[in-house]
Amino acid sequence: MVFVVFLLVLVGLNIWMTQRVLDAGPTLDHKGLFVAAIWIVPLMGAFMARNHLRDRIPLIDSEMPPPPEAPPAPAVVSAAGQPALALDTCLRNANGWPVFDWGVVNDWLATISDEEQRQHARADCHRAWLMYLRDAIGPYATLHETDDAFVLSTLEPGVAKATSDFVARSHSRIDKLLGALAAPRTGHKSILVVFDDEADYYPYTAAYDPDEGESAFSGGMFIDAGCPHFVTCRADLSRIEPVIVHELTHAALSHLKLPLWLDEGIAVNTEHRLTGMRRSELTPQQMHRLHQGFWGEAEIQQFWAGTSFRRPDDGNKLSYDLARIIVEQLAKTWEPFAAFVAQASPHDAGAQAARDALGIELGATVCALLQREADPASEPTLGRAGLLETR
Repeated sequence: MVFVVFLLVLVGLNIWMTQRVLDAGPTLDHKGLFVAAIWIVPLMGAFMARNHLRDRIPLIDSEMPPPPEAPPAPAVVSAAGQPALALDTCLRNANGWPVFDWGVVNDWLATISDEEQRQHARADCHRAWLMYLRDAIGPYATLHETDDAFVLSTLEPGVAKATSDFVARSHSRIDKLLGALAAPRTGHKSILVVFDDEADYYPYTAAYDPDEGESAFSGGMFIDAGCPHFVTCRADLSRIEPVIVHELTHAALSHLKLPLWLDEGIAVNTEHRLTGMRRSELTPQQMHRLHQGFWGEAEIQQFWAGTSFRRPDDGNKLSYDLARIIVEQLAKTWEPFAAFVAQASPHDAGAQAARDALGIELGATVCALLQREADPASEPTLGRAGLLETR
């Protein structure tokens, strides 16, 4: 009888812990391994899974009480000596999410002659919009604000603070790494929006995406549309950090309007430099063989155009990796590389700047990396308006 009771308790424990693992969503990697350990190694497997889950950012429990009531989103934003901006004149709906018409906001800000007051009013507008977005995300969302950043999320207060502190540190490290290429700091606070899951993340980012149709998986995005901000999905802090660095790098380079491949190549290398290179399932030799088999004439032109980064197949992964490799090679001598980046135009994928600053042909460089003979068909195609993309 005692054995039967023990067996029932053990099965119940395993079922409960298995459900917790499966409900962990994006906060837990390798769920299959933990479920297998729970059932193959009784008690010990459940103990290991429990400890691992405890180190993750907890998902919102539907029975958990919401955070203390926050101030409501304002109806107006005021500035001394100026008529107030009624926010209903600039509030829009995009895929179910509140967005501001920043053209209307900027027109109002332009009427404020004092620079300090104008910057203060701009921050008030950013804060007001985030409060509307906070209300749309749900009752567990909070807006954490520091001197350097806004973090809108359902993260626990301590995790939100750690995230905003990481944003501030990353800003300084990125500025130091990129030097004169980084945009001068304007005093605007960085804005990070962390959605709970992809069901919210993708409809939100689609509101800012001019392209239609299927797109590749995205772990984060820098949105430079009136109010620059970057968004990502909820995960443990160690998984959010590379996304933050990657998107902050895009923000630092956005004033240059770079070709997409160059922008992504710098962002990926900066991410690896500051947070460590993520472990790949494939060896460098296997990746090299994939590159050699994938990049034909049409695919190379997609790479220069930026469209290959949106492919839903291996082209997406290989595009980021090829951009990383090219930038890694070109940046070994920093001064000429920085001159190249400063001159690179999206209209020719940086081809002329590469000739002027580096004395190379981009297509020939890719051919060399793929261990092929130089082929003129690999050079960026010029004069195709609207094809070449920027961040």
